[in-house]
Amino acid sequence: MPDTVEANGREYRIPEHPTVVVCIDGSDPAYLDDALSRGLMPSLAASLANGATYAIGRSQLPSFTNPNNVSIVTGLPPAGHGIPGNHYLGPDGREVALTDPRLLRAPTIHARFAEAGVPVACITTKDKLRYLLSAGGVPCLSVERADWEAAPWLGAERASDLVGRPAPAVYDPDCSVYALELGLAVMGKLGTGLFYVSLTDYVQHAHAPGEPVADRFYTLLDELWARYLDAGARLALVADHGMNAKSSPSGEPNVRHLDDVLERARVSPRRVVLPITDPYLVHHAALGSAAWVHVAARKRARAAAALAALEGVEEVMTREQAATELELPPDRIGDLVLLADAQTVLGKSAATHDLSELRGPLRSHGGRYEQRVPLVFSHPLRAHAAARLREGVSNAEVHDLLLNGML
Repeated sequence: MPDTVEANGREYRIPEHPTVVVCIDGSDPAYLDDALSRGLMPSLAASLANGATYAIGRSQLPSFTNPNNVSIVTGLPPAGHGIPGNHYLGPDGREVALTDPRLLRAPTIHARFAEAGVPVACITTKDKLRYLLSAGGVPCLSVERADWEAAPWLGAERASDLVGRPAPAVYDPDCSVYALELGLAVMGKLGTGLFYVSLTDYVQHAHAPGEPVADRFYTLLDELWARYLDAGARLALVADHGMNAKSSPSGEPNVRHLDDVLERARVSPRRVVLPITDPYLVHHAALGSAAWVHVAARKRARAAAALAALEGVEEVMTREQAATELELPPDRIGDLVLLADAQTVLGKSAATHDLSELRGPLRSHGGRYEQRVPLVFSHPLRAHAAARLREGVSNAEVHDLLLNGML
């Protein structure tokens, strides 16, 4: 077996210990800061006192789940791997979920390690990520399917047999905890290798830092941190994006309905696409802080002016500007790309979004204000890696820092 594996232009050292990246979906650094300050994460605090590192990094934009998980597992921005959101307008004019592995334009780090004979596995809470994470033949289990999906490569008739109890529903606050337990069980079966565990952001969408459900989740996360370390793992925690409250003082979502604005501005034909769109409407009702707008060139200036005048819309970029500034694939974004402020989400029309399933005031993500993400490394880093963290890195660099930068 070689000492290193090449993936997307970078060499990664083959680990000598079980090595795990955990993506805490939606975990703004405020959650860890709050939990640590109130003594809810004593195991993590002890690690930090003994050489572990906690730094702040940045996510990819838009700050949504699919592009950031794929950046974490490829080491590339969306321009490199081809996934700019959860959703886009396909070449045939239909809106398409960006979950098909055939849409990937780069291999994952795990696929390259598997080719080299290194044991690998991915665990995801949200089943929508299973297809992307399994690209290249990477074994991948999801909590959503754990009660009926077999894992013969681990000697399990059902994935949930590895944990020893049935999987919770996807809107259960314990769903992410279960994913971590499943990841620990898989690591125990496979031994030294490279593992990825991606959680869900149901807790963060529904509960702010310091609320009881959030407290319970981060307390359990701390307990699992300790269990992974006790099992001999080298561990990194990262997030795909942060989270902010997006409601008015009355509790109503603070949303700008772009189709309605463009109708009043007499911009037609047009197509508003919300790249946050995915099956988990209880989380966000398809309302996030980024949007694509497809509009004919002759109407583009009028559309841009009408949208830029909206309170809460901070940036209106052309396709070319967004592709360059945000490192996005130009053929999978809109003619116009919008980013909103920290308190605002972008929707289609007032009649489009069903808000009845939201469980409390809207908390969501997608813009620059949800780019701050935690980066935690369980063991001391080499000087060059620590210097890079101080200078600022994105979540796409977490595998490089973990595999190449840890002592």
